[in-house]
Amino acid sequence: MTKITTRRAALRTLAGAGAATLAAPHIAGAQAKGTNWKIQTSWPGGAGLQIFKDWCGTIEEKTGGELSFTPFGANDVVGDFQLYDAVKNGVLDAVNPFTIYAQGIIPAATFLTSIPLGLRQPSEFDTFYYGLGGIDIARELYAAQGMHFVGPVHHDANIIHSKVPIRSIDDFAGRKMRLPGGMVAEVFNAVGAETTVLPGSEIFPALEKGTIDVADYVGPAVNYALGFSQVTNYIVMGPPGFMSLYQPVDIMDITVGQAAWDALSPQMKQFIEMETHVYSDMHYAAIQAADQEAWAKFEADGTEVTRLSQDDVDLMTEIAVPIWFDYANRDPNAARVFKIQLDYMMSGSLGYVDPGLTEGLELKL
Repeated sequence: MTKITTRRAALRTLAGAGAATLAAPHIAGAQAKGTNWKIQTSWPGGAGLQIFKDWCGTIEEKTGGELSFTPFGANDVVGDFQLYDAVKNGVLDAVNPFTIYAQGIIPAATFLTSIPLGLRQPSEFDTFYYGLGGIDIARELYAAQGMHFVGPVHHDANIIHSKVPIRSIDDFAGRKMRLPGGMVAEVFNAVGAETTVLPGSEIFPALEKGTIDVADYVGPAVNYALGFSQVTNYIVMGPPGFMSLYQPVDIMDITVGQAAWDALSPQMKQFIEMETHVYSDMHYAAIQAADQEAWAKFEADGTEVTRLSQDDVDLMTEIAVPIWFDYANRDPNAARVFKIQLDYMMSGSLGYVDPGLTEGLELKL
């Protein structure tokens, strides 16, 4: 057994034991109903999909058979951009999507995951959600759409794969680039990229055919498993310690259809909320561990890592800040969410945003 396999097994054992310890007093007396949820993730393959399936496989035992999950990968039941319709109308009971995909129906969701040059560490988003009230706003907004937002799930930063070397933001000019749309796309449009929106499952064929020559997606382990080293030669990163300027904490979540959520007992609702914390921790740690193996594989395949500079960070921040305000002012709830993050970023705790960058900009709260 490899060290990484041992580490993953230990993580699963510890997480499962922790969840059982927390959850058992609440659900031990519940009558087993044998409820099964169909739950689809946005992961099309690789470590992310396997971790998701492994976690789903633990739910029945942890609940004594009261609840079980049947997992599906990306596009197995519906397309990535149809996940929310599917969970609202009961085709799926729950989903594990990239939170950014909700921005089409919930504009404020743009700020429920990382924005270009915004909050940069998973711990900062945990503070936003569980310390500064983000979870309450998220649940309020999702409830208005017939869904329950259980909680965020961490996995990794997003990285950029390219057919050509990109050593500064000037090198994005004229490049055909896949991005998830929205604010991220606008920032790259501002530096000259020609952006297009594609779900993760369509990135490899688009790179292979030359429809695009640059693509963002998730982290090294998943992207290697999806074959990105076969169709690109370069990975573009931020300065050391700053993997991704545009989505440094690419959040997923667990979202449940309101009818499925309402059918649960209070004890089972509490269990699912706690189990989402467990899954987020397992998911993040296991993917980070898998990343360490993936870097060696990319290197063996001849992939070169290029890094943007601190000057690029400063320039992109100047570009990003007015775009933050523009998106926040498109929707009152987006402004509510963004104000929490902006205050945090400008506080003594972080200091990511110099007050001079916000002069002349106003939030319409």
